[in-house]
Amino acid sequence: MNWKPSKIFYGWWIVGAACIIGCYMIGSMFMGFTAFFQPIASEFGWSYTEISLGFSIRAIALGLFAPFVGILVDRWGPKRLLFCGAIITSSGLFLLSETNTLSMFYLSFLLLAAGLGCCTMTVLMAAVSNWFHSKVGLASGIVTCGFGTGGILIQVVIRLISNFGWRDSLTILALATLAICLPLSLLFRHKPEQYGYLPDGEIVKSEQPGIKLELAAISSKKMSLKELLVFRPFWHLVITFTTFHMTLISIEAHIMPYLSSIGMTRTSAGLIATIVPLMGIIGSLGFGRLGDKIDRKKVALFTYTMAFTGVISFSLAPSTGLWTLIPFLILYGIGNGGCNAMRPTLTRDIFGRASFGTVFGIIYGLNALIASTGPLIAGWGYDTWGNYGGIWYIFSGLMLISVISILSMPAHSTEGKI
Repeated sequence: MNWKPSKIFYGWWIVGAACIIGCYMIGSMFMGFTAFFQPIASEFGWSYTEISLGFSIRAIALGLFAPFVGILVDRWGPKRLLFCGAIITSSGLFLLSETNTLSMFYLSFLLLAAGLGCCTMTVLMAAVSNWFHSKVGLASGIVTCGFGTGGILIQVVIRLISNFGWRDSLTILALATLAICLPLSLLFRHKPEQYGYLPDGEIVKSEQPGIKLELAAISSKKMSLKELLVFRPFWHLVITFTTFHMTLISIEAHIMPYLSSIGMTRTSAGLIATIVPLMGIIGSLGFGRLGDKIDRKKVALFTYTMAFTGVISFSLAPSTGLWTLIPFLILYGIGNGGCNAMRPTLTRDIFGRASFGTVFGIIYGLNALIASTGPLIAGWGYDTWGNYGGIWYIFSGLMLISVISILSMPAHSTEGKI
C-alpha cells in the first residue's frame, strides 16, 4: 500500500501545537498568577511593591533573554528550545511552591523567566512565521487566540488555590507543564523548505533547477545590528510594543487586586480577569485575518486605538461606577487580542523571514525590559496612596503613545518576493 501524505499542511499542526502551548503558558504563568497575589501577601505580609517586584524581575529577565532566544531559534529551530523551556519552567514552579523568603521568591521568578522565554512569544511566533506567508496573519491570530483562551485557566488557578492552597497549586502547575508541553514540543519543525514545501503549503517541484530548499522561501535581506539600530521603523515597533506591553502586564498582574479594591468580590474580579483574554480571541482571529487582506498598519492603528480607549474606561471605574468595565471588556479585550496578533505580523511585514526570530527577539527583549517597570509602578502606587487612583491614567497615556507611534511609522519593508 502506497503511503499518501496528509492533505493538511504541516504548518497547521505547528499552529495547533503553538496555540495549546501558548494557551497553557500564558493562561497559567501570566494571567493566572494574579490569583496568587493576595494569598502570598496574606501569608507573608509582604507589600504589593515587594510582590510586584517578582513580576518585574520576570519581565526584566525575559527581556534580557529574548534576543539570545531569538538568535537560537533562527539557528536551531523551535523544538529544542520548547523542550528545555518546559523543563526549566517546571523547575521554577517547584521552587516557587517551596518559597519562604523574598530572595527565594525572586529567584523562582528568575528561573521561570528563563523557561518561559524559551516557550512563549518569540519562539512560538518564529515557528509559525517560518511556515506561512500569505496566511501569516491568520496563523498568528490563531496562536494568539490560544493566549486569549488561556484566560479560562484563571478560573482553574483560582479553584486550585481555593481547594489545595497556593503551594500545592504551583506543584500541580509544574507537573501539568511537563505533561502538556514536552510532548507538543516534539511536533515542531524549523522551516518548511527542509521538508519539501514553501510557506503556506506550496510544494517545491524537483524539476526546478538551482533551488536550494532551505533558501527557497527566505524573502528578506538580513540586517546587521548597526543597520537595525538606525532603521526608523525598528524604533517605532519598539515604542509601540513597549508602551502596550507595559500596560498589558500591569493589568494582568493587578486586575484582581484593583477590582477588589473598588468593591468587587474575589469571585467577580476573577470572572472579569477571565473575560478580558477571552474577548481577545475575537480580536486575534478577526484582526489577524483582516491584516492578510488589507494594509496591516491600518488594522494595527485601529486595534491599538481600541485598547487605548478601553484602558481609559478601566481607569474611570472608581469615579464613575463599575459600568465602565463593560466598554473596558469590549474595547480593551478585543483590541488587546488584535494588538497581540499584529505584533509578530507587523515585524514580519517589515523584516521578512530570514532573521525574524533574531529581530523579534531584540524588539521583544527591549520592550520587556522597559515594560518590566509597569507592575512595580502599579504596586508602588497602591502602597503609596492606598488605592490605584491615577495609576491607570498613566497607563492610558502610554497606550496613547502606542497609537501615535503606529500612526507616524513610515511605510517600509526589507521583504522581497518569494
